[in-house]
Amino acid sequence: MQMKKPWSGRFEQATDDLMIRFSQSVSFDRRLYAYDIQGSIAHCKTLQKAKLVTSAESKKIIGGLQAILKEIESGQFVFKQELEDVHMNIEKRLIEKIGAAGGKLHTGRSRNDQVALDLRLYMRDEIQHIEQSLKRLGRTLIAQAKKHVNTIIPGYTHLQRAQPVSLAHHLLAYVEMFARDRARLQDVLKRVNVMPLGSAALAGSGYPLDRHYTARLLKFPAVTHNSMDAVSDRDHVVEFLAAASLLMAHLSRLCEEIILWASSEWKLVELSDAFTTGSSIMPQKKNPDAAELVRGKTGRVYGHLMNLLTLLKGQPLAYNKDMQEDKEPLFDAIDTVGTALDVFDGMMKSAQFTAPSIATLEASGFLTATEIADYLVLKGMPFRDAHEVTGKAVAYCLKHKKGLSDLSLDEFQSFSPKFKKDIFDYVSIEGAVDRKNVYGGTARNQVREQLKRVTQEWK
Repeated sequence: MQMKKPWSGRFEQATDDLMIRFSQSVSFDRRLYAYDIQGSIAHCKTLQKAKLVTSAESKKIIGGLQAILKEIESGQFVFKQELEDVHMNIEKRLIEKIGAAGGKLHTGRSRNDQVALDLRLYMRDEIQHIEQSLKRLGRTLIAQAKKHVNTIIPGYTHLQRAQPVSLAHHLLAYVEMFARDRARLQDVLKRVNVMPLGSAALAGSGYPLDRHYTARLLKFPAVTHNSMDAVSDRDHVVEFLAAASLLMAHLSRLCEEIILWASSEWKLVELSDAFTTGSSIMPQKKNPDAAELVRGKTGRVYGHLMNLLTLLKGQPLAYNKDMQEDKEPLFDAIDTVGTALDVFDGMMKSAQFTAPSIATLEASGFLTATEIADYLVLKGMPFRDAHEVTGKAVAYCLKHKKGLSDLSLDEFQSFSPKFKKDIFDYVSIEGAVDRKNVYGGTARNQVREQLKRVTQEWK
């Protein structure tokens, strides 16, 4: 026998079982139970303030809700699909436990503003958890950077060796990206942290509810200004998913570098056994699966963003049942991002970086070619001419299988008389790094200054 629906007075036929299965959301929105109870307790206190429930009824309702919370957390509570969602499951149980007083709790609210509230309470906590996980990862990268100010690696453009950089400088580039991600999450939180309860179904409540009092109880700094917008707004969900997508993009970029650096061709990093896997057929393999999985899950979060944008684009005001489809993408994105950050932090914390030898750097990719062009500019040659002269020197080296540091002074002077003995200071790998001594450059003294700054900012 079907349980009585909250709208049963209007309907003569029972809901089809297929429709019950199709329209239910309790299979996934049950994770909002603690926030639903938290919001219901605040609503009950607001009803008491408005003299819509007595002090005794309020005490009974709140006691019942607290008892239900314990039932759920102990695993004794049975969520029933025929009751559709987390809200009706809790309300039905409340009425079973305390009788008619439980039926007064829904006075002055709708499931529309109830779920809007639950979602904001949930997101408020989860965004702060993600931001804290991101903060831990940033600190891990800073700690690794501090160990590797003097570790010089090739910097790349177009995945071609370009100029030498400090490994610390390279890692701090990601710290900058993650700082912007933190700022975006903190900014999203401002728009999440607005209280919608009291908007009811769409027009607002006809009861004298003090919405600002409810907001204070729930520690919201602001309340929504328009009841129709309040129940149909999911901008904050989209905004979070956009911020999460960018965060995952930054993680994925670093994943790609870790995957390359861990290969036999790069040999720049050794990943811990705890964050790698082996092959079922090749005994020698050590695969960077943590990085590969984070890279793969990035597309999953992108998909959730497109899901929500598509969900919202055709909906008229105010609430529509389509809105139920906001939760699974949001929940999965939150789970994915949170786990990815924690796994990535463990992987980076245990990673062991290896410095390439200076000789190896000097022999590969003409990393100091730009230094030679800069040298000629400082000797008075226009940069475009200096660029051409250096290009000819590189072509000569390729033809004769030499590196720039292998050239003699006579060979340098065959390209331009402006070359003097001090040119050999410019083809030094370490000198090339330390000459990038502008604010934000890779010079090691600049990197140390940036490390001081980010250490303070990421405390």
